[in-house]
Amino acid sequence: MDGIRVVACDVFGTTVDWYAGVAEQVRELLGDTDAGAFASQWRERYLPSMANVREGRRDWAYLDTLHRESLDELLDRHGLDPDEDTRRRLVRAWHRLPAWPDSVEGLTRLRERHILAALSNGGFALLTNLVKAARLPFDCILSAELARTYKPAPEVYLTAARLLDVAPDEVLMVAAHGWDLDGAREAGLRTAFLERPGEKGPHQAADRGMAADVSVASFTELADLLSPAGAGR
Repeated sequence: MDGIRVVACDVFGTTVDWYAGVAEQVRELLGDTDAGAFASQWRERYLPSMANVREGRRDWAYLDTLHRESLDELLDRHGLDPDEDTRRRLVRAWHRLPAWPDSVEGLTRLRERHILAALSNGGFALLTNLVKAARLPFDCILSAELARTYKPAPEVYLTAARLLDVAPDEVLMVAAHGWDLDGAREAGLRTAFLERPGEKGPHQAADRGMAADVSVASFTELADLLSPAGAGR
């Protein structure tokens, strides 16, 4: 891990608990709907919707637009027809998600010795709202919106390195998802797999044992690995 200057962190699932956060807000807004299943089905549309942009099957659209399109399809499938205000509030559920218990402490420690960046497929406004609400101590937000494509396209990771004026191998990408780590590695970044067993709730199995330069169970464990014993405490 020598030579790491930037720690770039995935957000959804890695830094914040999207499943619990979205399910809670779905429950509030849609009442009797199985909120957990609804949240999981919505998330299932996440990668395919971005692949349509990344692979040129549709023009660039930021994540709120993709979430809204997926939401409308899912509501129709469930036979639900909430009003426009409710639909907008549901889309903005992704702007307000709780941090995992180790995130703030671990990120704070990582920030003492490294540039700490949020590197996510979320739109810039979404990430700004989320980081502020969850009090996440990032030095900067690097939205895929800046590259006009989505992870795991190499342009997203390379844009992050270019904007921070570092070489790709000076960036450590931290994620709970194998596809994200694979994309980062192919772009020349170093990688850290952060295992989140409960990330997808009870409906889907979380990624486990993904290939990476290092594997950890928390941001605090990663801070221990990247800092000399007792540093920053």
